[in-house]
Amino acid sequence: MTVLRGRARLVGDDVNTDAIISSTRKRESLDPAVLKQFLFEHVDPDFAASVLSGDILVAGKNFGCGSAMEVAVTTVLGAGIPAVIARSFSRTYYRNAINNGLLPLICDTSLIQDGDILTSDVTGAIRNERSGDTLRPEPLPAIMKAILSAGGLVPYMRQNGDFRL
Repeated sequence: MTVLRGRARLVGDDVNTDAIISSTRKRESLDPAVLKQFLFEHVDPDFAASVLSGDILVAGKNFGCGSAMEVAVTTVLGAGIPAVIARSFSRTYYRNAINNGLLPLICDTSLIQDGDILTSDVTGAIRNERSGDTLRPEPLPAIMKAILSAGGLVPYMRQNGDFRL
Protein backbone atom coordinates (compact mmCIF):
# COMPACT_ATOMS: atom_id res chain seq x y z
CA MET A 1 0.00 0.00 0.00
CA THR A 2 1.13 3.51 -0.79
CA VAL A 3 2.01 5.90 2.02
CA LEU A 4 -0.63 8.64 1.99
CA ARG A 5 -1.34 11.90 3.73
CA GLY A 6 -4.26 14.01 2.66
CA ARG A 7 -7.36 15.95 3.52
CA ALA A 8 -10.62 14.00 3.72
CA ARG A 9 -13.31 15.09 1.28
CA LEU A 10 -16.65 13.54 2.25
CA VAL A 11 -19.07 12.59 -0.50
CA GLY A 12 -21.71 10.30 1.11
CA ASP A 13 -23.51 7.07 0.20
CA ASP A 14 -24.49 5.70 -3.22
CA VAL A 15 -22.28 8.08 -5.20
CA ASN A 16 -23.14 7.38 -8.82
CA THR A 17 -20.50 7.56 -11.57
CA ASP A 18 -22.62 10.24 -13.28
CA ALA A 19 -22.33 12.33 -10.10
CA ILE A 20 -18.54 11.94 -10.22
CA ILE A 21 -18.45 13.06 -13.86
CA SER A 22 -21.36 13.46 -16.24
CA SER A 23 -21.19 10.85 -19.00
CA THR A 24 -21.66 13.63 -21.56
CA ARG A 25 -18.26 15.09 -20.59
CA LYS A 26 -16.40 12.10 -22.06
CA ARG A 27 -17.61 13.17 -25.50
CA GLU A 28 -15.60 16.37 -25.12
CA SER A 29 -12.33 14.89 -23.87
CA LEU A 30 -10.74 11.91 -22.13
CA ASP A 31 -7.80 13.99 -20.93
CA PRO A 32 -7.62 13.85 -17.10
CA ALA A 33 -6.34 17.44 -17.01
CA VAL A 34 -9.53 18.59 -18.77
CA LEU A 35 -11.94 16.24 -16.97
CA LYS A 36 -10.79 17.20 -13.45
CA GLN A 37 -12.56 20.56 -13.72
CA PHE A 38 -15.91 18.74 -13.95
CA LEU A 39 -15.49 16.55 -10.84
CA PHE A 40 -18.86 16.51 -9.01
CA GLU A 41 -19.98 19.52 -11.04
CA HIS A 42 -23.71 18.69 -10.71
CA VAL A 43 -23.44 17.93 -6.98
CA ASP A 44 -21.25 20.88 -5.94
CA PRO A 45 -20.16 23.26 -8.72
CA ASP A 46 -17.28 24.53 -6.55
CA PHE A 47 -15.94 21.10 -5.60
CA ALA A 48 -13.38 20.66 -8.40
CA ALA A 49 -11.84 24.09 -7.81
CA SER A 50 -11.48 23.32 -4.09
CA VAL A 51 -9.63 20.01 -4.52
CA LEU A 52 -5.97 19.97 -3.55
CA SER A 53 -3.59 17.40 -4.96
CA GLY A 54 -3.40 14.61 -2.39
CA ASP A 55 -6.96 15.01 -1.10
CA ILE A 56 -8.66 11.70 -0.31
CA LEU A 57 -12.29 11.01 -1.15
CA VAL A 58 -14.20 9.47 1.75
CA ALA A 59 -17.54 7.85 1.05
CA GLY A 60 -20.13 5.69 2.66
CA LYS A 61 -21.59 2.63 1.01
CA ASN A 62 -21.76 1.76 -2.69
CA PHE A 63 -19.28 4.33 -4.04
CA GLY A 64 -19.13 4.37 -7.85
CA CYS A 65 -22.49 2.73 -8.51
CA GLY A 66 -24.17 3.26 -11.85
CA SER A 67 -22.43 2.83 -15.16
CA ALA A 68 -19.06 1.14 -15.58
CA MET A 69 -17.40 4.10 -17.31
CA GLU A 70 -13.68 4.28 -16.59
CA VAL A 71 -13.74 8.05 -16.96
CA ALA A 72 -15.18 8.25 -13.41
CA VAL A 73 -11.82 6.93 -12.17
CA THR A 74 -9.79 8.98 -14.66
CA THR A 75 -11.44 12.18 -13.43
CA VAL A 76 -10.65 11.44 -9.78
CA LEU A 77 -7.01 10.69 -10.63
CA GLY A 78 -6.82 13.78 -12.85
CA ALA A 79 -7.81 15.89 -9.84
CA GLY A 80 -4.77 14.59 -7.95
CA ILE A 81 -6.77 12.33 -5.65
CA PRO A 82 -4.72 9.14 -5.03
CA ALA A 83 -7.29 7.15 -3.01
CA VAL A 84 -10.94 6.65 -2.18
CA ILE A 85 -11.87 5.27 1.23
CA ALA A 86 -15.41 3.88 1.43
CA ARG A 87 -17.53 1.43 3.38
CA SER A 88 -18.18 -0.33 0.07
CA PHE A 89 -17.68 0.13 -3.67
CA SER A 90 -19.56 -1.02 -6.72
CA ARG A 91 -17.60 -3.94 -8.15
CA THR A 92 -16.99 -2.22 -11.49
CA TYR A 93 -15.70 1.00 -9.91
CA TYR A 94 -13.45 -0.98 -7.58
CA ARG A 95 -11.88 -2.91 -10.49
CA ASN A 96 -11.61 0.20 -12.65
CA ALA A 97 -9.83 1.92 -9.75
CA ILE A 98 -7.28 -0.90 -9.38
CA ASN A 99 -6.78 -1.15 -13.15
CA ASN A 100 -6.11 2.59 -13.41
CA GLY A 101 -3.95 3.01 -10.31
CA LEU A 102 -6.48 4.62 -7.94
CA LEU A 103 -6.28 3.10 -4.46
CA PRO A 104 -9.72 1.89 -3.24
CA LEU A 105 -9.79 1.17 0.49
CA ILE A 106 -12.74 -0.47 2.22
CA CYS A 107 -13.36 0.34 5.89
CA ASP A 108 -15.76 2.05 8.25
CA THR A 109 -15.73 5.75 7.40
CA SER A 110 -18.40 6.91 9.85
CA LEU A 111 -15.98 8.69 12.21
CA ILE A 112 -14.20 10.71 9.50
CA GLN A 113 -15.20 14.35 9.13
CA ASP A 114 -14.75 16.56 6.08
CA GLY A 115 -11.31 18.18 6.25
CA ASP A 116 -9.75 15.62 8.60
CA ILE A 117 -6.13 14.85 7.77
CA LEU A 118 -5.66 11.16 7.11
CA THR A 119 -2.34 9.37 7.00
CA SER A 120 -1.56 5.81 6.06
CA ASP A 121 1.63 3.91 6.65
CA VAL A 122 3.05 0.83 4.98
CA THR A 123 1.03 -1.45 7.30
CA GLY A 124 -2.16 -0.22 5.66
CA ALA A 125 -3.58 1.39 8.80
CA ILE A 126 -5.22 4.79 8.31
CA ARG A 127 -4.80 7.31 11.11
CA ASN A 128 -7.09 10.29 11.55
CA GLU A 129 -4.86 13.09 12.86
CA ARG A 130 -7.81 15.03 14.31
CA SER A 131 -9.36 12.24 16.35
CA GLY A 132 -6.42 9.88 16.75
CA ASP A 133 -8.60 7.01 15.47
CA THR A 134 -6.90 4.24 13.53
CA LEU A 135 -8.85 2.53 10.77
CA ARG A 136 -7.96 -0.90 9.41
CA PRO A 137 -9.05 -1.26 5.79
CA GLU A 138 -9.72 -4.66 4.28
CA PRO A 139 -6.43 -6.06 2.97
CA LEU A 140 -5.86 -5.98 -0.77
CA PRO A 141 -4.87 -9.22 -2.49
CA ALA A 142 -1.21 -9.40 -3.52
CA ILE A 143 -1.98 -9.13 -7.24
CA MET A 144 -3.98 -5.93 -6.68
CA LYS A 145 -1.13 -4.44 -4.64
CA ALA A 146 1.26 -5.31 -7.46
CA ILE A 147 -1.02 -3.70 -10.08
CA LEU A 148 -1.37 -0.55 -7.96
CA SER A 149 2.41 -0.40 -7.34
CA ALA A 150 2.98 -0.50 -11.09
CA GLY A 151 0.54 2.38 -11.63
CA GLY A 152 -2.31 0.31 -13.01
CA LEU A 153 -2.99 -2.74 -15.14
CA VAL A 154 -1.39 -1.55 -18.38
CA PRO A 155 1.92 -0.58 -16.74
CA TYR A 156 1.83 -3.85 -14.77
CA MET A 157 1.41 -5.88 -17.96
CA ARG A 158 4.17 -3.90 -19.70
CA GLN A 159 6.52 -4.71 -16.82
CA ASN A 160 5.54 -8.36 -16.34
CA GLY A 161 3.95 -9.63 -19.54
CA ASP A 162 1.46 -11.64 -17.50
CA PHE A 163 0.15 -12.03 -13.96
CA ARG A 164 3.18 -12.87 -11.85
CA LEU A 165 3.69 -12.30 -8.16
